[in-house]
Amino acid sequence: MSFKTLSLGLAGWLLATLPAPSLALAFDASAVKQGEVVLTDFRFKTGETLKDLRMHYRTLGTPKRDAKGRITNAVMILHGTGGSGAQFLVPQFADELYGPGQPLDASRYFIILPDNIGHGASSKPSDGLRMAFPKYDYDDMVEAQRLMLKQAFGLEHLRLIFGTSMGCMHIFVWAETHPTYADALMPMACQPVEIAGRNRMWRIAAMDAIRADPVWQGGNYTTQPVLGLRTAAALSVMAGSAPEYLQTQFPTREAAETYVRERIEKDIASRDANDFIYQFDASRTYNPLPGLGKITAPTMWINSADDFINPPELGIPEATLPQMKSVKYRLIPSSPETRGHGTHTWARFWKADLAALLKETEAK
Repeated sequence: MSFKTLSLGLAGWLLATLPAPSLALAFDASAVKQGEVVLTDFRFKTGETLKDLRMHYRTLGTPKRDAKGRITNAVMILHGTGGSGAQFLVPQFADELYGPGQPLDASRYFIILPDNIGHGASSKPSDGLRMAFPKYDYDDMVEAQRLMLKQAFGLEHLRLIFGTSMGCMHIFVWAETHPTYADALMPMACQPVEIAGRNRMWRIAAMDAIRADPVWQGGNYTTQPVLGLRTAAALSVMAGSAPEYLQTQFPTREAAETYVRERIEKDIASRDANDFIYQFDASRTYNPLPGLGKITAPTMWINSADDFINPPELGIPEATLPQMKSVKYRLIPSSPETRGHGTHTWARFWKADLAALLKETEAK
């Protein structure tokens, strides 16, 4: 495949730079259901085990079954680092996708929103084990997703896997380890290579800041190590930021300073230090590059030009696309309206691509 970047005019884990506008929901939020499964004696790649690994999920829509009783309309949506399935119920995502006639119309699809290991209401270090929690990685997280789908719903095939940031990277793991599991894949805001260079540097700097806090005590703190979390939160906020959008929205020194301080305080309040370290370190073994030729499912991969975490100037799509014959790629241009790394949750920038992918992969 020759490299071609398509453009679109006037999109962890960070949903947006500002709160979403108040909009009337285009889908029935009361129809969202929650559940969980417990995976018994789950074995991690490190050899560690957890007697009861809890996997929490939300669902929207109704399963449709074929003559053999198999669900045929299931879609799984995977969140980013530090997020949860709940992030896909925010207006800028849900109101563009789940309503009547929209790409993931909840009357047509059965939508599954997991909280992945270490996140949301699924098992995580802050439940009590702290730094004794098994050292999970992305392979463990994908395997837990697979087992959750089978145990909760009897699923062994999906209509679509969609994922943002960490969820985007999970898709590349899925695509190589289970090439025929999904009819279509849509990874957003990631790269199919080892996390190295600046991307690994800012992550390790955030984790080291927490470990350097005197309150840390090897993870056995009695109060959150706020000094370390402040540095980690500041790095996370800036990594997810969008330069054109922020310049437009906060054009004065006072406005910029007020906003970023408020944003960092909000981020700190949402964090647990042990969970943060595990979430950010889970990417340490990620490296799909050697196996990209195994990918066979039709895939629409999208990044954003103003993404600090996945900057286009690295040329990674140009280098990797020739190995992925079933993958199309598009780069969303930077604008005063895009949201940097968080563009992945603003569906208006890419929902036409999703609709096209679903149409292309419809059963004939």
